[in-house]
Amino acid sequence: MTYPNVQPRPPGRPRDDAREAEILRIVLALLGEAGIDGVTFEEVARRAQASKKTLYRRWATRQEMVVAAIKAGPAAGNKPDPIDTGSLRGDLLALLERLEATMEAGSSVSLTILQAGLRDPELCQYIEDSAGPTGARLTDAVLRAAIERGELPAAADPFAYEEVGAAVLVLRKLNGLTTDAAYREALTDAVLIPALRSGVAAGQHGIFSGRPTPASIPAADIQTTDRKDQS
Repeated sequence: MTYPNVQPRPPGRPRDDAREAEILRIVLALLGEAGIDGVTFEEVARRAQASKKTLYRRWATRQEMVVAAIKAGPAAGNKPDPIDTGSLRGDLLALLERLEATMEAGSSVSLTILQAGLRDPELCQYIEDSAGPTGARLTDAVLRAAIERGELPAAADPFAYEEVGAAVLVLRKLNGLTTDAAYREALTDAVLIPALRSGVAAGQHGIFSGRPTPASIPAADIQTTDRKDQS
């Protein structure tokens, strides 16, 4: 049966890629100027001379808008796949190299991205899940794989990598000092791997993880512990 009088629904307005790229550049500029808190739909709409409705059609939340800007800017070309080279040493070197690439976005924006872990670990995780590892954090996937291969003790945590490896590269960047593959290898072999294997700082907070959970604690125990902390 046909309905000749029924008109087809008109298509929606086509997506304007150039306009979207312009808006995302505004989001990145805001990130660099005012940090995560400065990125609001109101301010982005004002600077872009667009309505908030236009923004909400593209991104339902501020998180989505921020991650889209990061993916289009500093994380362009990154894959959200976890880092897995088959060895702890290879994974650490890959993370340090990724951190160098993240910081190439420019100091203000890249530091804002890295500082997300200090104030909003959930946003930092969302960024890494969507845009790929920033290199600032020793990810759960890398940590668990190293433990399963017997390269790290069961109580190993991100503390040494984040407080030494990631922090050193950020500090060198801020002071205009460059690093190369040989430097990253020396840092990994002489400092990071021995420190991670020692387990001395087990349970401490990594600077970019907010409140990292040691990989040796089962998920069920983590939820129980969190409930006790909140009581």
